[in-house]
Amino acid sequence: MIEIKVQNIVASTTFAEKLDLDVIAQTLEDAEYEPEQFPGLVYRLTDPKTATLLFRSGAANCTGAKTIEDVRTTIKIIAEKLEKMGVKVYKKPDIVIQNIVATSDLGGELNLSEVAVALGLENVEYEPEQFPGLVYRIKEPKVAMLLFGSGKIVCAGARTVDDVSIAVDKVSKELTLLGQLRK
Repeated sequence: MIEIKVQNIVASTTFAEKLDLDVIAQTLEDAEYEPEQFPGLVYRLTDPKTATLLFRSGAANCTGAKTIEDVRTTIKIIAEKLEKMGVKVYKKPDIVIQNIVATSDLGGELNLSEVAVALGLENVEYEPEQFPGLVYRIKEPKVAMLLFGSGKIVCAGARTVDDVSIAVDKVSKELTLLGQLRK
């Protein structure tokens, strides 16, 4: 099994029916809120190391987490802080994973020009003058894979860590079958 390292998890939730970002910005230490620049309030935690965008609608986006547990912990911490301020927070807010970005190493080098042809030009985007990686879109699970000549890959768009594993395994097997993975 190829080792996979989750780099970032983006998740969304809704804390409350509405949030008064002005009050939250004044109460929460380290909150960043500049409505002229961006309509959301940015709140960063150091443990777990995440950033959460809070919006007036009550919705929030958490980014920077490395595990699903970090997402849950972040949301719990923020919910508790909002509650202490007197905000009527939903008891068990739904958490929706929007995107997981992970990296891996196939353990061999790739000739990306050959890989582009082997995988089928209709499935790939490869313009080495623009970007050094090849973009390979997989339909199931629905993810985008960035392949590099070094054999390193980035998987983006997954909704579960299992989907990342399946996608990486799929690409590795496909490239090996096509004789493109030189170990």
